[in-house]
Amino acid sequence: MTFLHPWFLSLLLLLPLLAWLKGRRGQPPAFLYSSVQLVRAVLNVTRSSSGGLLTALRWLALALFIVALAQPRLLRSETRISASGVDIVVALDMSGSMASEDFEVGNGRVSRIEMAKTVLKKFIDKRPNDRIGLVVFASQAYIAAPPTLDHDFLLQQIDRLELGRIDPNQTAIGSALVAAVNRLRELKSKSRIVILMTDGENNAGKIAPLTAAEAARALGVRVYTIGVGMQGKAPMPVFFGGRKVGYQWEPVDIDEDTLTKIAAATGAKYYRADNAEKFQAIYAEIDGLEKSEAEIKKFTQFQELFPWLISPGLGLLLVEVALRHTLLRRLP
Repeated sequence: MTFLHPWFLSLLLLLPLLAWLKGRRGQPPAFLYSSVQLVRAVLNVTRSSSGGLLTALRWLALALFIVALAQPRLLRSETRISASGVDIVVALDMSGSMASEDFEVGNGRVSRIEMAKTVLKKFIDKRPNDRIGLVVFASQAYIAAPPTLDHDFLLQQIDRLELGRIDPNQTAIGSALVAAVNRLRELKSKSRIVILMTDGENNAGKIAPLTAAEAARALGVRVYTIGVGMQGKAPMPVFFGGRKVGYQWEPVDIDEDTLTKIAAATGAKYYRADNAEKFQAIYAEIDGLEKSEAEIKKFTQFQELFPWLISPGLGLLLVEVALRHTLLRRLP
């Protein structure tokens, strides 16, 4: 058991002093009289001890309230975790071209966005002790999750991602990179990285990607960039009546030159993910590059005990007041 405010316990030392001072002052007279003859009939009456009982109840209630102020608590669990000291923000492209199904998994095709979500979730599972955040972008950039150790929440946010939730017609790579770097700026970790995944080129936003890369370098943030999907033409699914009826091959253009310069400017690396196996290997390589062990201690789950003191204290106080005004009433 511990106390959140242990200095309140020092007030307990004042209780004996207050009781002594109250005793020296004596009890107030029950009534005043001008002649002993008036009370001769009650001279042999035994002095009642009820006053001492009432006083004891009040002092005990006061002692319970003081201990409650110190906020006693039981430590229910103590967890040691080994944290890597790496903070990560992933910037994920949500533009319309991410619907292209140019990844083959098993006997079927998978869209770029679904493939990116799958490998990202596996990456998160491998790094349970890292704070990881998520930025999504298309024509604008948004924070989907701040850097957090609550990976269940983070995975839920990834599952909720759907194309079309934000304007999918353009790609604001520079804005996304700035949003990701800003999430890491105030964190005092050993290593801070951004993983930027996109299948296009910057054609929206007010910040140029290379300008954002310079800001990242100034803050000591490494930016790993990943070009998602094949170059040239990609199979876009065609739907009719809510069902996929085929594919339409549309031109795509990944700005590999800019992505390479972003990574190089920040001391990181550019990767090209044009098939499922390579996509997973890229994240495995990043996982191996960004390691830095540092053990920390994490305490959780306290049980507060002060309600168990306040309740009996109030009960004793109510009993004392009730007795003082009923069974043990005395003359004022």
